[in-house]
Amino acid sequence: MGLTPWVAPLFTIMPMPWDPPAAESFDALLFTSASAVRAAGAGLAAFAHLPVVAVGEATAEAARAAGLAIEQTGDADGRTVVAAARFERLLHLAGRRHAPVDDPRVTSVPVYAAEVLPPPELPVDGVALLHSGRAARRFASIVTQRHHYDLVAISPAVADDAGPGWRSVVAADQPRDAAMLALAAPLCESLNHGV
Repeated sequence: MGLTPWVAPLFTIMPMPWDPPAAESFDALLFTSASAVRAAGAGLAAFAHLPVVAVGEATAEAARAAGLAIEQTGDADGRTVVAAARFERLLHLAGRRHAPVDDPRVTSVPVYAAEVLPPPELPVDGVALLHSGRAARRFASIVTQRHHYDLVAISPAVADDAGPGWRSVVAADQPRDAAMLALAAPLCESLNHGV
């Protein structure tokens, strides 16, 4: 898109040891994060025969790359996607800290932790893309001059988590990087700086 990215990770993904539950207790896998697919490791093999319900296309792509069959991909949050799922027993492989799905059909098992990194070096101003509520809160805690930043959030809830005081805040209408970049591009162009 002709934008200049400034990569400033706030977390690092660390796989966690986990004990896979009995595969016959479930009729589908639920992934709300591509990181869970990548971090599940060898334990994922026991569930390779189960269909996958994924939140977001990036998560679905990670599951496909792991050799899993996608049954359903949703563009909303985990609760909305599960509400539309036809399965009665879903195994949610997730991060240690994740938004609860709050559905009795779902059993969540953490397979990774997103560990906080030291504050990154940031440009004086810019357009920040925020992919989670935790990232929004972390970014807000390290930026001292909020009025120098435009925020593009993956959802309205993530935008709310960033708090007030930013130059502008917009939220994607779908939880996809393409939707976020479509919002970020004109902000970058009008300010003549990168993302």
